Amino acid sequence: MAQNMAQHFTFAKLLRFTLPSVGMMVFMSLYVMIDGFFVSNWCGATALAAVNFAYPIPAILGSLGFMLGTGGNAIVASTLGSGNRKLANERFSMLVFAALFGGIAFAILGTATLRPLLAALGASGQMLEDGIAYGSILVMSVPFTILQYLFQELMMTAGKPDMAFGVTVVAGVVNIVLDAVLIVGAGLGVAGAAIGTMAGEAAGALIPLVYFMRKNTSNLRLVRTRFDWRTLGRACWNGSSEMVSNIASSVVAMVYNIQLLAYLGEPGVAAYGVIMYAGFLFAAVFLGYCTGCAPLMSYHLGARNGEEMASLFRKSLLIVGVAGVGMFALTRVLVTPLATLFVGYDAGLLELTVHAALLYSFALLVMGFNVYGSSLFTAVGNGHVSALISFVRTFICEIGAVLLVPLVLGADGIWLSILVAEAVALVLTAAMTCYLKPFRLDGARKKRK
Repeated sequence: MAQNMAQHFTFAKLLRFTLPSVGMMVFMSLYVMIDGFFVSNWCGATALAAVNFAYPIPAILGSLGFMLGTGGNAIVASTLGSGNRKLANERFSMLVFAALFGGIAFAILGTATLRPLLAALGASGQMLEDGIAYGSILVMSVPFTILQYLFQELMMTAGKPDMAFGVTVVAGVVNIVLDAVLIVGAGLGVAGAAIGTMAGEAAGALIPLVYFMRKNTSNLRLVRTRFDWRTLGRACWNGSSEMVSNIASSVVAMVYNIQLLAYLGEPGVAAYGVIMYAGFLFAAVFLGYCTGCAPLMSYHLGARNGEEMASLFRKSLLIVGVAGVGMFALTRVLVTPLATLFVGYDAGLLELTVHAALLYSFALLVMGFNVYGSSLFTAVGNGHVSALISFVRTFICEIGAVLLVPLVLGADGIWLSILVAEAVALVLTAAMTCYLKPFRLDGARKKRK
């Protein structure tokens, strides 16, 4: 049965509702980490550097899924909250078709531009060839990537967080098993890693597609629909912050790679790859919580229940803060064992990775509040503020910091730049939240169940 979003959420209920989405995001990060583990240990540091050099390109193309998922999710959830289930299903269906057509177009674009982009970014020799072997398969998988992202968001609004987690587990297991078979068994190298990822994404996209095509027990179902360009535009605008954030994260990764090649060479790129795997894991906790909480805020916006919105906001700040401190502490304990799993075969690279990760981890104390702030404004339909926060945080703060801080601190400045960027972005996030108070709703009626 679909979970009831109209109820009052205590801390315990809120954590239970969002836990599947947190688990979903964490598990996705884990199988990305396992990709890196197999590539590093069976293909070497150059292959690992190549994979991390190429990955941002299909990630940028796949960001359409984040935009349609988060922006469309707010619209669908709000429509459900207003009581119009028929219209909610029509809008849900339109988003799925838009994601499919957009994914095909982006896959064609990625295939045509991959090699010149990698070469322009500075890849050469074996690193370039490995990057093309890996990236060419992932860009063909972009339609699956986009659909998977979309369904991850919308399954929360459908009242099926457990299903979202289950599908992610299945997709992850497919990826991990194929990594072992194709990289270790068949010796396909980075191409084997890409094929495994593609197969996992296909599972993550097609299982929910089939589910929603049939009669089901969720809040949503695929139905006959038409393209409502105005609603699609609202979804794109409202979700633009998440798309901007995802694109910017990939652009930031490219800038990091360029800086690291200049300061530390290929070992720096490889070390950054390991840190990013761990970073994905910890950031997944914040992203997962926000993914689970956002439809609740959107639903109560549609239901005109301002009291519950304010309650969700207060609880979320505490949860995000505690999670940040906990993950920072966990990093101090796990950094050496994790780094050893990936690059233990090279003592110098291991030392560099551990040192860099300890510096990078300070950002965890701040990052969650910025992620939640952007998600909050998206959930209440204030896409332009959410986009502003994401743009400033990533394109201005992160790119600016990674270019400028190393001029003062050298290579250490590259690893500390994320902390500087998140701290500056937090000032903007806090200012916009305090000024606009998106968790309040004028004239809202009290509605506790």
